[in-house]
Amino acid sequence: MNRKLTQVLRAQPSTDGAGVAIQRVAGFEQRGMDPILMIDELRSEHREDFAAGFPPHPHRGMQTLTYMKHGGIIHEDSQGNRGEIRGGGAQYMSAGRGIIHSEMPTQDTLGLHGFQLWFNLPAAEKMQAPRYRDLPLGELTQGAGPGFTVTAISGEWNVSGMQSMVGPLQELAAQAALADFNLDAAAELTLETGSGESVMAYVYNGSVDADAVNHSRRQLLLFGEGEQLTLKGGSTGAGLLVLRGRPIGEKVVHYGPFVMNTEAEIEQAIRDYQSGQFAA
Repeated sequence: MNRKLTQVLRAQPSTDGAGVAIQRVAGFEQRGMDPILMIDELRSEHREDFAAGFPPHPHRGMQTLTYMKHGGIIHEDSQGNRGEIRGGGAQYMSAGRGIIHSEMPTQDTLGLHGFQLWFNLPAAEKMQAPRYRDLPLGELTQGAGPGFTVTAISGEWNVSGMQSMVGPLQELAAQAALADFNLDAAAELTLETGSGESVMAYVYNGSVDADAVNHSRRQLLLFGEGEQLTLKGGSTGAGLLVLRGRPIGEKVVHYGPFVMNTEAEIEQAIRDYQSGQFAA
């Protein structure tokens, strides 16, 4: 059965960090997005829109994945990790019980286009040790089918017209998977999806046809149950992120950079951060 479109969410203009201009889709309580919590798109040719970056700030109880299409980002954190990625690379971080990190544009970055995605952690994993990993473009899995190309970052992908692909990042919780597709005009692809998975697609370039309706940039498409998903490039083609994951199904309570299951756990996270335990 092919998945049908159930809802369309439009990214909203916002700012984060030290005033970085972003487009945001927040899904903390959004049915159909679990385990994905949030999708931010960072896109500007003007350095003043992002130069101040994301100075040191804390996280607990969730994972982040930063994927850069264009420009460079430097990550540093309280665990002593430092990594730099440029166009096409990704950075993964699991905050676990607590970490402080920063993400700053490289000095030679004049234009920036990328994404940061937040993934939930199940309650049993929220207090595990933090983890970090760089994934430069050369480590990502790339392929092509009839009228489209794909970069698999995480998870297994079975797409019509090509062999199965597996992204190198297997650390995301809830079997979350992410791939970047580029479709030619009117090109169609069908991918296999697991029963019970949340499945969605964020359009960042051009437009895509889903259920015979055209959807343009900065729209997140949420799909219902089914074993397959079919997407078709619009008149100028399409660039889109496709995300899948097993719903965790637990209560989500969040306060800024903390994502837990109860208000008491949020209050404890604030106390722990203020007492300096995140830097340990």
